[in-house]
Amino acid sequence: MCARRRWRRWSPSSGRCIPRASLPPVTSVPLPSTSLGGGPALDAGAALSAWNPEPVLVLALAVTATVYVRGWLRLRARDAERLPPWRLAAFLGGLATLFVALASPLDTFADRLLAVHMAQHIVLLVVTPPLLLLGAPIGPLLQAVTSKRVRRAVGTTLVRLVDRLGHPVVGFVTMSGAVWGWHVPAAFELALRSEAWHVTEHASFLGAGLLFWWPMVQPWPSRARWPRWAMIPYLLLSDVQNTALAAILTFSDRVLYPTYARGPGALDDQILAGVLMWVMGLAYLVPAGIIAMRLLAPRSRRPDVPGSFAVHGSGVATP
Repeated sequence: MCARRRWRRWSPSSGRCIPRASLPPVTSVPLPSTSLGGGPALDAGAALSAWNPEPVLVLALAVTATVYVRGWLRLRARDAERLPPWRLAAFLGGLATLFVALASPLDTFADRLLAVHMAQHIVLLVVTPPLLLLGAPIGPLLQAVTSKRVRRAVGTTLVRLVDRLGHPVVGFVTMSGAVWGWHVPAAFELALRSEAWHVTEHASFLGAGLLFWWPMVQPWPSRARWPRWAMIPYLLLSDVQNTALAAILTFSDRVLYPTYARGPGALDDQILAGVLMWVMGLAYLVPAGIIAMRLLAPRSRRPDVPGSFAVHGSGVATP
């Protein structure tokens, strides 16, 4: 990977990392629609060309997608109803959003604009994880293990692990801790200065997101730990703590992160980041509302569709 301090972007054409100084300037062609309070504006051409497809990331995503698709096809061949096509689309969509978060201009400009950095975190926390889990990934991925004995042993281990980590309390505490912990100015600045800590931050966001959404989506191997109605306060409390952090960013009268304090529009940038966090709250409120409507509807009229988030299993009885 390219070290964050000296290098910023991998160039596929040259096979090397491009120095930070060689990156397209952020202010070369100001665009009023993207300027922040009279401060630096993003260059449209620079943004479109600032993709960062590092080979390790591309290879990892390609291998994961290939293994999943092969496993999905094998399970579908046994029983076409086990894994419907929408699960395949959800998982591949999750991988695509992960690529966008880590290889698109969201990553390239994340250390220049806090709002862009916040958008990147939102994808890692509330977009990629539920999509991956809706793909019921463990069953298809286990098909990469050719030995039935080993596959059964791995599946048994995963069942035990999920039984411990898939509890809603674990998901809520992990998500809240990751979001608040990394937005402490000292921790946030550390992630901006160090590539290793920046990778750790992203990994913790993705991991926390997976643990948080696991009891909501309940892919195989899962068992319902709480009744479905309990997911409503679970989501609402998550929105409350998210709103509190968004309010701190939005209403603060000073820039909280020194890295972003260099430009004249830094405070407006921080306000926009806080607004984006408020928008992130829809990821909690929408499914909570859907669950409430399903519970209040007569049983004969309750929809059973993927969009309801009431997915109690992957349809895969065994790995």
